[in-house]
This record gives sequence, C-alpha cells and structure tokens, in this order.
Amino acid sequence: MMGGTPQQHGETIADYPSYEGAQKAVSKLIEAEIPAKDIAIVGRGLRSVETITGRLGYAAAARTGAINGILLGLLFSAIFVLGNPSAVIQLFIGVMLVGIAIGMLMSIISYSILRRRRDYTSVTQVVADHYEVTVLPRSLQKAREASGRAASSVTTLPAPVAGTAVIPPAVPPQSPPHVSPAEPPRYGERVDPAPEPTAEPAPPAPAPEPPADPPLAPRP
Repeated sequence: MMGGTPQQHGETIADYPSYEGAQKAVSKLIEAEIPAKDIAIVGRGLRSVETITGRLGYAAAARTGAINGILLGLLFSAIFVLGNPSAVIQLFIGVMLVGIAIGMLMSIISYSILRRRRDYTSVTQVVADHYEVTVLPRSLQKAREASGRAASSVTTLPAPVAGTAVIPPAVPPQSPPHVSPAEPPRYGERVDPAPEPTAEPAPPAPAPEPPADPPLAPRP
C-alpha cells in the first residue's frame, strides 16, 4: 500500500534474480502447507523501465480513440436497451457510432495538446534487481525445511568462476610396457646399449703360515 506503514515481511529464506523463480518458490512453500499469509515476495533495487512502443500521430491517436469509443458506445447502448426494451437495432448501432466518434475526438484533442511534450507511445513497468522470498518467524523453521528439501531434490554442478583456471583431474602415471629380453626391437624404437660385463676381482691369496718351532732336546 502506497504511503502506509510498512508491514512486517519476516526473514529471507531464498533470493532469486527473476520474479518467476520467486513465484515457483512460493508455490512450493504453499504445497508444504505453509500459510500463504506468512509468505511475501520483496523486490530489491526497484527501477522504472519505459518501453517505447511506437510513434504517436493523429492517425494513431484517432485509432486509439476509436477503440476506446467502442467501449464507450457499448456502455451507452446497454443503457438505452435496458431502459427501452423495444428499441430497434438502428438505435443500438447509432449509439455505438456516436461513442466511437466521441472517443476519436477526445483522443485527437488530447494529442494536439500534448504532442509538443510527447509524440510517442510507451508502456511503463517497475522491475527489481532481485526478489527475496520472506516468511514470518512463526513459519520460518517449517519453510526452511521445505526449501531445503526442494533444493536437495535438484543437484547442480557449480559453474566455473570467470578468471579462474579449471584444474583437470589428476591422471595416474602409466608404467612403461614390459619388453621381453628375447623379443627383437621394433622398427624406430630406441634400444639402450647393453652394459659391458665387468671382470670380478680375484680373491686374495692366503697368507703364509709361520714356521713351526724346533723340538727341544731332553735334559740329562
């Protein structure tokens, strides 16, 4: 409500970039038996966007006035028919034409007054940067449980952040193929030279044994 006291919206449980996403979230909360009066969609970063639909001229003003005049003529015709049930069809058509003429005349007069300030037609709408789904404290716990179940049912992979390198998964090193010694080398395959056999050193010669002591002569 414009100009009134802002109402309590509760705490935010989800944030969406589009209004359609917030609508789907509210539908899921209502399906989880959360009271609808406890839920609110709050738009943040509101801005007005005016989309130009065309150029305004006397012809466009007359066409718009004729469409409005048809509605005005239908209203007047209904009043005459209800007031006089015996009215002929010519009266109905005549009142319709008078309504169209009045609508065209009013639209042309309005355009002639405002054409210096505005000579185009447009549609104005209010959009927001993002939309928050809020819930009052009395239903906050239940709403968080419902939104948690809805989020866990859909698994998405995180998108890579711009400016960061993507690290590929580690690949285990591959062992070189086993080659049998008896198998001949293939064409174009490099063969390492076989190591030359080295002579083993001879074992050292045994040391000479010391001479034995001469036997002692017996004493007389």
